[in-house]
Amino acid sequence: MTALSLATILAESARRYPDKVAVVDGDTRTTYRDLWAESLAYAAGLQELGVRPDDAVAVLIPNITDFPRVYYGALAAGARVVPVHLLLTPEEMAYVLRDSGASILVAHSSQLPTAAAAALKAGVRLVSVGPLPPDLPEAPPRLEKAVVAVPRLPTYVSREAEDVAVVFYTSGTTGKPKGALLTHLNLVMNATVNVFDVNDVRHEDVVLGCLPLFHTFGQSVSMNGAFRVGNTLVLLPRFTGEAAIELMVSERVTAFHGVPTMYVALLEAAAKADRLPDLRLCVSGGASLPIAVLERFTETFGATIFEGYGLSETSPTATANQPAFGARPGTIGHPIWGVEVEIARAKVDDRVELLPAGELGEIVVRGHNVFAGYLNRPEETAQALVDGWFRSGDLGTKDADGRITIVDRKKDLVIRGGFNVYPREVEEVLARHPAVVQVAVIGVPDAVHGEEICAVVVPDPGGVTAEELIEWSKERLGRHKYPRQVRFVEQLPMGPSFKVLKRELRKTFGGQ
Repeated sequence: MTALSLATILAESARRYPDKVAVVDGDTRTTYRDLWAESLAYAAGLQELGVRPDDAVAVLIPNITDFPRVYYGALAAGARVVPVHLLLTPEEMAYVLRDSGASILVAHSSQLPTAAAAALKAGVRLVSVGPLPPDLPEAPPRLEKAVVAVPRLPTYVSREAEDVAVVFYTSGTTGKPKGALLTHLNLVMNATVNVFDVNDVRHEDVVLGCLPLFHTFGQSVSMNGAFRVGNTLVLLPRFTGEAAIELMVSERVTAFHGVPTMYVALLEAAAKADRLPDLRLCVSGGASLPIAVLERFTETFGATIFEGYGLSETSPTATANQPAFGARPGTIGHPIWGVEVEIARAKVDDRVELLPAGELGEIVVRGHNVFAGYLNRPEETAQALVDGWFRSGDLGTKDADGRITIVDRKKDLVIRGGFNVYPREVEEVLARHPAVVQVAVIGVPDAVHGEEICAVVVPDPGGVTAEELIEWSKERLGRHKYPRQVRFVEQLPMGPSFKVLKRELRKTFGGQ
């Protein structure tokens, strides 16, 4: 067995760049030396509280310096980290705590009301970090007090490469969320490949950490990636377009990682901003980026967006538009270094039948980034990992040059009158209408056609009618594809990772 720990990422940068600022959090600047020393102190504090190697430590902390302190502290103690979404209800949070077998929940003081209720329901020990609010009825023990009682660890606890480092809970489009088991090797390799092979990352880059750090994209690509190469990570606890632009200008941010809804928000805010940041590297993931948004962003900010693709189960990055190959809008680029991505026959479940270039099928992934399975779910693991490949549930094609294009999620496919309609294609057309700020397309039940195409639109303040959008689509899409229904909303429902929740739209407008 090979010894390897994800904690190495911070430990090595503390050795190489001790005096460089690792994290900017408001007015507080923390160097790599200090961040690693504080993480080792937290590791000792966790051990004092009874945490042992391979125990699950749940972490409920917003985008502030305490997140990496606790994250790398838990890893240094040899524990596996269970990041908890900040927007969960106490019941949902308690489910994650129970299912993961967490021995302790480390919550920031700003999250204590929800954390206390969840910990009580799950029967899990609760400790806090950060200043306690004065009106708290019953204060939980503080991790800092445990830290004072013992000397910090001299180094991190040794782990094996294939040991579990992080348990990510998938959003759970059906049924309960599942815990995806990511190993130290998975996450060290993904951070390394992202910064040294996939993107043109430079040591002097300043990265905006606005993606939630509890989510795989923000945690692996922004935080672990930045620390792997010795960047400075500027944290933004609550994302808005205006706040992001202001912070990027003041901190001279050069690299931005975001999901499509963030790019839309930046474009809206740019129209009112006095100054725009000088961005050198922009990465998009988490959902398909409409080409119209990419084009407007390049025109406004003068920066190319490199769109990538991945899932919690793939650490997350699997493919990306890469400077080495050139960006091609509308595609998710080539597989990353050391990873294979192919197209398999979607309707065959018990084996992987690879398809030739150009044919539509299910995207399958094989390589160092593929997870170790779902926690305590052998049947679902067996369905996802077939013949050594991870079945993504996404439909796509691969061209002769090796570029992958996502067509849509298998579950989002709309079948209207026997014809397959891919919502993304309809969304791309509607996104080009000047009065459309955001759009999501869903299928709704229909007595005649089985399903009907419904576009849910956030309109520009200038306004637009449903009839105008239907006519616009009619001119640009086949007769079976254009939406017959248009619904207007002030905003689209977002998950904690800023993805549009289509299942919520289907409940609201389709009765599903």
